[in-house]
Amino acid sequence: MCQEDQRKNVYNNVADLIADKDNPTPLVKINTLASDEKYDLLLKLEWYNPFGSIKDRTAKYLLQGLNDRGELAGKEIVEPSSGNTGIALAALGNLEGVKTTVTIPDAVPEEKQTILRMLGATVYPTPDDLCPINHPKDGAIALAHSIAKSGSTKDKYVMPNQYENDDNVRAHFETTGPEIYSQTDGKVKYFFAGYGTCGTITGVGKYLKERDPSIKIIAVEPQKGHKLPGLKNFKESRQPEILDSTVIDDVITVLDDDAYQTSIDLMRKESLLIGPSTGAIVWAAMEYLKGKDGVAVAISPDGAFKYVSFYYDYVKDDGRPQV
Repeated sequence: MCQEDQRKNVYNNVADLIADKDNPTPLVKINTLASDEKYDLLLKLEWYNPFGSIKDRTAKYLLQGLNDRGELAGKEIVEPSSGNTGIALAALGNLEGVKTTVTIPDAVPEEKQTILRMLGATVYPTPDDLCPINHPKDGAIALAHSIAKSGSTKDKYVMPNQYENDDNVRAHFETTGPEIYSQTDGKVKYFFAGYGTCGTITGVGKYLKERDPSIKIIAVEPQKGHKLPGLKNFKESRQPEILDSTVIDDVITVLDDDAYQTSIDLMRKESLLIGPSTGAIVWAAMEYLKGKDGVAVAISPDGAFKYVSFYYDYVKDDGRPQV
């Protein structure tokens, strides 16, 4: 086994590439889209994590917590996911010899479902109508609970439950938040992240507010009936138990078209190949920051390659010769 040496980019295994305070994901300034503004908008590129998203951090802490509490021994994992947490859990589980089952909304891009299967995960695409009527978008969550708790399988599976597990928050309180504060030399004045499991916005928000209570924490919410995997509108989804709303200063709602068009603008003007939730977060940030100054940081949860099919309708007619 090699001696790990971050200075030479030599690691014992791929899990050691997951970002932390000593090996942070990069911040990149948005230039062209915000060229006439007084603020500096920095995008934290979480797709630099080895399995392609910010959920690598979450999955690492979820598994560590299960191991520390002795809950994982001899069991398999079952977890509801819009894709990214499931991918990271499956990848990290493979390193420990642990099998993973993922319940996933059936509207999630096929690319994510294929990656999960490539990693050896069992995948259950799940229709929304499996969930109670008051939370119509939580069918995958309901199915995962039923698998974890049913009489025939309850001793086979353990469910990390990212929506209720404080390890999700701790991942971002101990890594993402400190990275942002350090990378901006404590100058960050605004932080933007999406409503999803709410581990990121709660963990980072708590950390930044402890360092400087004047820092504004802005949540980004999609429209109802949206097509932005990983984000949640709480009028149609249950609010995660780990959300601490006391750290949230404002909420911005984003339409699908604005999110996707901003994503394409970021690709074509900033050469950032990002997922559509990043477009939503950047659109919200630019709207909120109009007329303001200072340093703002926005999360870019993942990259474009898991969403190619979702982008097709927005680019399919571009550049075709007229005949």
